[in-house]
Order: sequence, then structure tokens, then C-alpha cells
Amino acid sequence: MIIQIRKILLAGLILPFFLNIAWGQPAFIDRFDSVTPSSEYESAIENAREQIQVLIDNGAPGVSIAVGVDQQLVWAEGFGYANIENRTPVTPLTKFRVGSIAKPMTSIAMALLYEQGLLDLDAPIQEYVSYFPVKEKGAVTLRLLASHRAGIRHYLPDGSDFLITKHYDDAKDGLEVFMDDPLIAVPGDRYSYSSYGYNLLGVILQEASGQDYVSLMREQVFSPLSLTATVADHTDYIIEDRAAPYTRREDGLLRNAPYVDNSYKIPSGGFLSTPSDLVKFGFGVFNGSIIKNETLELLLSPPIMSNGELADQNYGLGWLQFGEWYGHTGGSVGGHTLFMVHPEHDVVLAVVCNLSNCLSVNPQLLEIGDFFVNEN
Repeated sequence: MIIQIRKILLAGLILPFFLNIAWGQPAFIDRFDSVTPSSEYESAIENAREQIQVLIDNGAPGVSIAVGVDQQLVWAEGFGYANIENRTPVTPLTKFRVGSIAKPMTSIAMALLYEQGLLDLDAPIQEYVSYFPVKEKGAVTLRLLASHRAGIRHYLPDGSDFLITKHYDDAKDGLEVFMDDPLIAVPGDRYSYSSYGYNLLGVILQEASGQDYVSLMREQVFSPLSLTATVADHTDYIIEDRAAPYTRREDGLLRNAPYVDNSYKIPSGGFLSTPSDLVKFGFGVFNGSIIKNETLELLLSPPIMSNGELADQNYGLGWLQFGEWYGHTGGSVGGHTLFMVHPEHDVVLAVVCNLSNCLSVNPQLLEIGDFFVNEN
């Protein structure tokens, strides 16, 4: 399934020094201020622009896209506004809420600790978080959490816990939102998507590594892959190039998104990023530069159930399968993201928008990657 891809990281990057307030320390960042679209993919880019224009025509405030082929960024472009009130245009530097793209990112951190011998994917989670209540319906494991088969609930039907404003200094403290709730199913019995399961997974990684979750991600995932535009969505920090988030009322009018504090769910959906950074993430995961190929196969495959058979689902351990593509989608308050990797053709696509549920108006976005595959 996984092929060995040339170990070449993105080239032609401009790296100015600036104070990255979000991390509280100086850092170099990749600046894609002026990415010249590759003439080799001119037709694919024009076709893709038409699909992005559908989003703009349907009222998207701002959209950003990046595509990489053969370990190179071949296109990165912004459309519309990062901030409508200030008429700030979207550029490839604009950071958006990327929602559940945090899940495959968290899965890579899990894979690293697994390779280091710090995690047993099939041990009861209380071996790592003894304070998490043992559930009546059965034992929860990391493998079950990562594959959404642990029986941990998702957001409440009324969506109230999708709009939490309370700040949590530690990911562990955010467990209070759901940790005392009963399981909705016997662990392992069925697939049931759960962001809270990934919040719990992030806390387990924190406990197993001895690092707070954000530091773990920065040092073991983001820094090795040069994801210097990917930061936690701290509402009280000054974060350069952050897009304003928007929602749309039932009468169709655009409005500023309600205030939320995503500190309770950083492991499942609390990062800001750029499409260019997501392209680098895709390349880094699939070229063998951060985890072993056999570990990646474990993440991409449906989980093995207690009877020894593979679960009937198109979701592995943090990664969703779209036919021949792997990746994830991400929905957040004031953000929507599509992230896809084609391992065989070495193509990565990332599209982000600063409007809730923005990308849903054009299902043909899924075809953009194929434009580049067909020209590769």
C-alpha cells in the first residue's frame, strides 16, 4: 500500500525570523508569499480554480488551497477575505481553524510513542490515565479510541458542547466535559465518531510522554516536519495571519462566529494551520521521514477486532479513506477543511475556508486532487 517516496522536503522556501507569540519563543517560519503556479499543472490549476470559485460564488468569505506533487509545492493561492470588516485578503500565509485535521496529527504522535515503546495500543487506558473512570460496558483501549470504536460519545445533539467558552490550561482538565458520562456502546462493537475520544487520546499521549500535549506535538511532530504555521488555537494569543471565523444565519446573512475556546479539544480539533503546512504534513507522513512504513499501514488500515477480523469501516487509526486517497475533513466554528493524500501518485491537497460548513456546497472539491493525479 505504502510506497517509498523520495526523501526531499519542500524546496524554495523563504525563512525570515520572527517572534512566534503563539509558542512563546522565536522560530523560523516558511513564507509562501509568492508561490508561482507550476506551468506543468496549468490545466489542473485552472480546473481547480473553477471549483474554488463555486465556494466564493456561494458566499464563502475566504478560501485557501495548496497542492503538492512529488514532494514539491506546485500551487498555493488565497481567495476572498481573511477578515471582511478590514478587507484583509486571504494569502497562502493565512491561518485557519482546521478542525478535525487534528485527529490524524494526534495519530502520528501516538504512532511515535508506540514506536518508542511507550504505548500498548490494546491495554486498558487506565494504565495511562488512572483517574479516568472504568466504564461499566467494558474496557477502553487506545486502538479503540483512535478508530472511534471505544463507545465514547461525540458532541451533544443540541450542539451546546461545541460552543464551550471556558478555558482549560491543561488538556487533562478538559476531560471533565464528558468523563463521567456512560459509554454509548460496548467498546469494540461499533464505529461511532467521537471527538471526545481523541481528547482522551491526547491526554494519554501527554501522560505517557511526560510532556504537555501541545509541547509534545510541537517537538515530535510539527518541528520535525517544519510545520511552522501550525499552532494551537489560543484565543488570547496574538497569532500572526489568523483568519476571522464566520457563520451564516438561517436567513443567509453572514455573521461573526460566536466566541469559543477550543482549549478543551486541541487533540481532536483545536489547531490553526495553512494549506501549505498541511501539504508538508502529508508529504512528511507518507515519505517515511517521521514514522515507519509499517506503522503507517497500521494507522491507515481498519482496526483488528477482538475476533481477529478487520472492522468494516473506511476509518483506520486517525485516517479516513476516500477511495485511493487518505486524509480527513475538519469542521469547526468558523472553519471547514479538506485534506487528502494520494500515496501512489505522491499528491497532497488541502483546502480551507473561514466559514462553518463552507465546503459542503461543492462536493466536487473531492475531484480537485484527481486533476493533478491525471497530469502527474
